[in-house]
Amino acid sequence: MADTEPSLSNCLYFTVNKLSRVIGKMAEEEFEITGLSPTYALLINIVNVNKGVGQKEIGEALHMTPSTITRFIDKLEVKGLVIRKCEGKNCRIYPTEKGQKLQPDIDKAWSNLHERYSKILSYEKEKQLIETIDKIGIKLEENF
Repeated sequence: MADTEPSLSNCLYFTVNKLSRVIGKMAEEEFEITGLSPTYALLINIVNVNKGVGQKEIGEALHMTPSTITRFIDKLEVKGLVIRKCEGKNCRIYPTEKGQKLQPDIDKAWSNLHERYSKILSYEKEKQLIETIDKIGIKLEENF
C-alpha cells in the first residue's frame, strides 16, 4: 500500500467490522449444532429463559429494530420453536417444547465459542476487550 493511502487498521469502523466478521465466522461454526444462526439461537435463549417475553424486550436485548425482531419470530414460529400470543398490539413470545429442547445445544454452542476465543485471547484480555467495546458502544450510542 502506498504511503499516501489511509491504513484501514487505524480506522475504528473497519477494525470493528473485521473483528465482527472473524467472531461471526467462529460463532456460525459453533452454532451449526443447533441448526440455527447465533442470533436466532440467542433469541430462542432469551425466550426460553424469559417465557412470555415481549417483542420490545427482545429487540432491546438484541439491539435490533422491531421489524427485524418480527421477521425473526415469524421464522422461528414456522420452524415450530416459539409461539406468539397477542392481545391487541401487545405480543408475548413463548418457547415450544421443541424450542426448549434446543437449549442444551445452544448452551453448548455458547460455551464452545467462548472457549474457542478464550484460548486465543486469554481470559483477562477477553474480559478487558469486552468491557472496552461495551463502554465505547454505550458512549457512541449516547452521543449518536
